[in-house]
Amino acid sequence: MGLLTPLAIRIGAIPWMPKLLPQVVWTDTNLQRLTQGRVTILDVAGLPNLALTVPGRKSGVPRTTPLLCVPHEGGWLIAGSYFGGPKMPLWVNNLRATKTATIRFKGVEHEVTWRAVEGEERAAMWQVMLRTWPNFAKYEQRTTRLIPVFYLQPVFRG
Repeated sequence: MGLLTPLAIRIGAIPWMPKLLPQVVWTDTNLQRLTQGRVTILDVAGLPNLALTVPGRKSGVPRTTPLLCVPHEGGWLIAGSYFGGPKMPLWVNNLRATKTATIRFKGVEHEVTWRAVEGEERAAMWQVMLRTWPNFAKYEQRTTRLIPVFYLQPVFRG
């Protein structure tokens, strides 16, 4: 956590934040372009993050999405929250359509496998995620959909 994390948590809790998501994504994309992928808005906020790259399920074109993540037991937890918006983030269905993905975490690329975390395990992992980003609870209240949680694990080649 960083110096600006408490401010980021307050901003992330604003009810109308989902409406600003296109502007946030635009700003983040340009920040990453200017810094050659070294800095994201989540970095500025002092939050753990990764860049998830998966092929588009229809186009096959690789798509990269910066995501808040929670490092956990040698892998990473991510959630398809979209600020609690009504629609599922596009990356969720793209991830579900592939067996492996590529992530960049702290400047290092990793090939990962993934699995959806469900049931009692999801409830436990959700609590782990709330310790990093308490606004996930607000996002859950804003939407009628179940926010998917995924566990990404590095592929070790020996």
